[in-house]
Amino acid sequence: MMTIEDLKKTLYEFSEDIDKIHQSIDIDKTKNDAKDLEKLTISPDFWSNNDKAQKVIAKLNELRDLIKDFERLNDIYETIELSIELLNESESVDLDEISLLIKEFRQLSKSYTLKLLLSEPYDKFNAIIEFHPGAGGTESQDWNAMLFRMYSRYCDQKGYQFKVLDYLDGDEAGIKSATALVSGPYAYGYLKAESGVHRLVRISPFDSSGRRHTSFASVKVYPEIDDTIQIDIDESDLRIDTYRSSGKGGQGVNTTDSAVRITHLPTNIVVTCQNERSQIQNRETAMKVLKGKLYNLELEKQQEQLAKFHDGKLNAFGSQIRSYVFHPYTMVKDHRTNYETGNGDKVLDGDLDEFIFSYLSMMVK
Repeated sequence: MMTIEDLKKTLYEFSEDIDKIHQSIDIDKTKNDAKDLEKLTISPDFWSNNDKAQKVIAKLNELRDLIKDFERLNDIYETIELSIELLNESESVDLDEISLLIKEFRQLSKSYTLKLLLSEPYDKFNAIIEFHPGAGGTESQDWNAMLFRMYSRYCDQKGYQFKVLDYLDGDEAGIKSATALVSGPYAYGYLKAESGVHRLVRISPFDSSGRRHTSFASVKVYPEIDDTIQIDIDESDLRIDTYRSSGKGGQGVNTTDSAVRITHLPTNIVVTCQNERSQIQNRETAMKVLKGKLYNLELEKQQEQLAKFHDGKLNAFGSQIRSYVFHPYTMVKDHRTNYETGNGDKVLDGDLDEFIFSYLSMMVK
């Protein structure tokens, strides 16, 4: 049973959360910015440039969400404050309703803080995820498939679209390689926390002796670059090959040489796309993936330079970031933040928010 002291303690906790948000965002400026964008949307020539108009609408919706959530946090705070006053005056208060409001505040505050942490210009972009198994054949390929499923489930929970661009089945089980496009607000901002090597420890279902195996697979996350960031690619630096699709593209996708493989000769980066029905569509998508990889390559170079001055805060790309242990005990632990949980099955079902929140919080300290 919640007491008045419990409510006072909660109110103090929430006041600190609101103060932190106040320090991170100028809510009055945000409201003024939203009004300026609203004026643009009612101008007669607003829709003369559809792409530009869509970006304005997207930005306006983003600001409106920030304002709405901020006002909701304040409303909940004031409701709890009023409830304490009523209890002091021996008035009746619906404590079950207050408990629900407290839960809503905590969820909303965490979501709000995450949005504020995603302040880099590319955080708002869609994300491209690549999945590659480590050494170990079927074991690693099966682990690769488990990661593929985990992120597809995560995207379902976030309301993101998870579109397979390239997919190659494993020899006996699992996935040899796969690439997916994740579309949705701040998809790259959230998923960039997942880029790295993932380690699995379990009793292998493929070992008749029931021995424990350790498997590795890498997840690489890139932003899908739009026209707000210029990535110059010289056509003479590209080798473009076409071939017949063999992946999960749907009926008719593998009846022509529609699949495209692009090699960027200076960096030896190779991208493939076979999901679309036409060669032109596959080429356009592959070029987006290539631009994302080249952009990420520059980010890696910058981070490698920054790492020299940050006492190891920034982990080297490609290093092991997380372990998923299912024998002799169950634990999933992120080695960068030390956040861990004993509910491994829930994590594999896409429950990644705490891992992502911990990583993003660490990166801005």
